[in-house]
Amino acid sequence: MKAKYNGYTFKLDETVIRKKVKFHNRYGIDLVGDLYIPKDCTNKMPAIAISGPFGAVKEQASGLYANELAKRGFITLAFDPSFTGESGGSVRNVASPDINTEDFSAAVDFLSLQDNIDENKIGILGICGWGGMALNAACIDNRIKATVTSTMYDMTRINANGYFDLENSEEARYKLKEKLNQQRLEDYKNNDYKRAGGVSDNIPEDAPFFVKDYYNYYKTERGYSERSLNSNQGWNITSSLSFINMPILHYSNEIRNAVLMIHGEKAHSCYFSKDAYKNMIKGNKYLDNKELLIIPNAVHTDLYDNLKIIPFDKIVSFYNKYLF
Repeated sequence: MKAKYNGYTFKLDETVIRKKVKFHNRYGIDLVGDLYIPKDCTNKMPAIAISGPFGAVKEQASGLYANELAKRGFITLAFDPSFTGESGGSVRNVASPDINTEDFSAAVDFLSLQDNIDENKIGILGICGWGGMALNAACIDNRIKATVTSTMYDMTRINANGYFDLENSEEARYKLKEKLNQQRLEDYKNNDYKRAGGVSDNIPEDAPFFVKDYYNYYKTERGYSERSLNSNQGWNITSSLSFINMPILHYSNEIRNAVLMIHGEKAHSCYFSKDAYKNMIKGNKYLDNKELLIIPNAVHTDLYDNLKIIPFDKIVSFYNKYLF
């Protein structure tokens, strides 16, 4: 199987130009992205950096969002996070709550120095696991004027507690760390990193709906990408180690700039956005620019690529308000 549109899962809009770019983060890792520019671009436009979902690449959902927002008047950057896709990092297929948060700020660095972008009008958008990273970046980087999270996962929470917090105990975490550290030693012995496997090629009939939901995106022509971890062999097994002990979003209630959190009502992951929103507004002095939007009847991957469900008009209105 190959991606539908010459490596991409969506068709480039005829009003948009797409060009490959490279930039680097504070750790010296080169990041690769696609810059989407409206053909009628004028000087000093607002810009949005986009990444996600977790285990996806820029040719999938983040590129689709970038394409849609570019045709609506923004310069957008869909990028591969460190260690994935075309981006650098000598070890492949690994994630980091620190480095991947930094990747968003590195994208802001890059966008700020472009001649056709207003450095004071830059936002970010994170999908799925990168929604949590985007919100974390908004905690750290006050150059980010507006943040959108779509169908957000908090990857530190799910790695420490399991799905739906069903493994939220010291004993469960101990057993998990024991298993992962044993695998770490095996990887060191073998000078290689064992992969966890992406979305399975064979889904049993009694699988949870969210597993089937992922299959219908990553393993079909709808969302398959040759570079995507989820479409293929997945992350390194030990990738989750640092997430267990490094919770993100601790200071989210100190975010002053605008945040819009979007989630599907029927998504298995909706609790991440609901809880993260509650924590963000608790004691926050800047509530007028914070919003949680729940999309009726939508499931998790509807917000990856379903143009009839993703609320682009609302997203554009939000960015127009806080970036112009």
